[in-house]
Amino acid sequence: MPAHVAESDSTPDPTGPTDPTGATDPADPLAHERAHLAASRAALRGMREDVQALDIRDVTANWVNAEVLQAQIDDRIKALADLSHTPLFFGRLDYLHAVGGELAEGADGERFYIGRRHVHDAAGDPMVIDWRAPVSQPYYQASRTNPQDVGLRRRFGYTGGELTAYEDEHLTDPAEAEHTSRLLQTEIERPRVGPMRDIVATIQPEQDEIVRSGLGGTVCVQGGPGTGKTAVGLHRVAFLLYAHRERLARTGTLVIGPNRSFLHYIEQVLPALGELEVKQATVDDLVRTGVEVRGEDEAATAVVKGDARMAEVLRRAIRSHVTAPVEPVVVVRGSRRWRVPAYEIQEMVDELLARDMRYGAAHEALPQRIAHAVLVRMEEAGEAPDDRVQNSVARNPAVKAAVKAVWPAVDPAKVVLRLLSDAEFLAAHAGGLLTEDEQKRLLWAKPARSVKSAKWSAADAVLIDEAGDLVARTHSLGHVVLDEAQDLSPMQYRAVGRRCSTGSATVLGDLAQGTTPWSTESWGEALFHLGKADAVVEELTAGFRVPREVIAYASRLLPAISPGLAAVESVRESPGSLAVREVPGGTDELDAAVVAACEESLRHEGSIGLIAADARIPALGAALEAAGHAYLSPGEETTAASRLTLVPASLAKGLEYDYVVLDEPAAVVDGEPDERTGLRRLYVALTRAVSGLIVLHAAPLPEALVQA
Repeated sequence: MPAHVAESDSTPDPTGPTDPTGATDPADPLAHERAHLAASRAALRGMREDVQALDIRDVTANWVNAEVLQAQIDDRIKALADLSHTPLFFGRLDYLHAVGGELAEGADGERFYIGRRHVHDAAGDPMVIDWRAPVSQPYYQASRTNPQDVGLRRRFGYTGGELTAYEDEHLTDPAEAEHTSRLLQTEIERPRVGPMRDIVATIQPEQDEIVRSGLGGTVCVQGGPGTGKTAVGLHRVAFLLYAHRERLARTGTLVIGPNRSFLHYIEQVLPALGELEVKQATVDDLVRTGVEVRGEDEAATAVVKGDARMAEVLRRAIRSHVTAPVEPVVVVRGSRRWRVPAYEIQEMVDELLARDMRYGAAHEALPQRIAHAVLVRMEEAGEAPDDRVQNSVARNPAVKAAVKAVWPAVDPAKVVLRLLSDAEFLAAHAGGLLTEDEQKRLLWAKPARSVKSAKWSAADAVLIDEAGDLVARTHSLGHVVLDEAQDLSPMQYRAVGRRCSTGSATVLGDLAQGTTPWSTESWGEALFHLGKADAVVEELTAGFRVPREVIAYASRLLPAISPGLAAVESVRESPGSLAVREVPGGTDELDAAVVAACEESLRHEGSIGLIAADARIPALGAALEAAGHAYLSPGEETTAASRLTLVPASLAKGLEYDYVVLDEPAAVVDGEPDERTGLRRLYVALTRAVSGLIVLHAAPLPEALVQA
């Protein structure tokens, strides 16, 4: 049966068909669905008004409770906002039988409208079911071979907030031919203006399985360009918050992205699904809490600093502050003197070292151990000391002096400062781990005088974070999403892993898009450093965003950048979506051709991204301005009036545009420290387009593109 599509300029009648059985009006099914949409919006307004009308004056014991409760009410009001241009529901399921049991013979099954959030009427009966609810799962998973008791699946099409079309699949009707959903395809290809939007209406079965995987385990998703891995990760967070809200409310959730532009691009996805409390950060944000990053490392130096061996170097350096006691501890209380010999204190130190406690925890435990030894002597002498006496002894000046001498407090930043400044100190703790050349790379040419004056690099901040965790345990969250994970160093993986050591993670990335000198070569290695070696690795190979012609062209690079990795198989064939044009002449001619290509792309609907090597950005910006074209920077939100973004290749990862103009591929490759990294950067740039890509070059194309 073909799809049913209807268009109408009429205003939906909120009093339209009101058949209490919910049966579709055979004369005008679209009018019935519009009536249900209008009634659902009215019900949502009612839910919001009910919350707004709550009077908490007589139910709170004090002003603190009142503030907390009011904050919760305010969050609930925000979550119940009706976004006029966001469909309240996007699908419908007609079950053959009652969910959870059989109906009487001859009775109809149950019907559910599937949407972004739950909506109920004044009597509490559901009008829209949250897409995360178990009863909604067949909307994504049911098929002709496994209908899951669904007789009809209906998809809805919208223009703005107006319901304009619907499309049916009768999953148990053998006479109906299987067809590709045109509305689904249209939704995937809908022009992109503004921030990233959710994919809740278009989640595919293989994506849904990952989204609904349990909270207890870590999932790693390998996905090429356009496979929806970022959206899958964000929707998994939304699902986990739905299924485990109380637990995650206590432990917290965090989304980690590669840069602020990327985070700004994705920041509206979770609020659109009603989730307002998920924090977002970059790895640099996580580790820059103690020092100011003002310096930058050469690539070779950053590789050494990011190596997992640095964790052991730091552990040795921290522990080197522990020294053997040389004198007994003598505690004076009243007229009595209590003596703990040096060998006994050494036994305590050895026991704490053997337990491999964090340095700071052991520093706090040692005075209590010494005090306990004193209390044993008191009891042997006939006294009856209690816990208050032990705490008093632990604070005794003699005990405090002994602990300061044997197990002194340490400042993580000062330890790292000394390692990078003092060749002898570094050699003492890096021996057998780092070569002499590697140690030389770590040492600053001009040692800093203090922690504050040092020009710390981003890699240094990660080292300080590691040292800080060796001293005091880092707080762990309930769930962490790590996107573009292939670009992290082993030490950065460790930094993220500390933030979910007692929780779980969703790791997202593409090995072929690794564009740092330290990018990982395998997910097994990455997950080991993350502390999640038992994670399940899933691979998404079906592409929904990038047209088949574009992804096939970009995939020519895979043998050079990631041998053995499967190419993405795009489900979208779009003839004419790729144009590769050689521009005769020099830079001026290329600049003019790029501006012309942008003008050509602007004649289409949707967003346009001009991607170029970082060094080319100033010249192209000037050329656009000279031609009278305003442009945005990555992270700035596109609008209907401002659709062109000028994107440095280094910031293109994770972003997407309806049409992309790519300037001078060879310059993108040459802008990186080595050819493989450059080709990977080019692979990223080539795969940002949803509808069309124009590649312009004056210099010869990289051989990996031409030879293929």
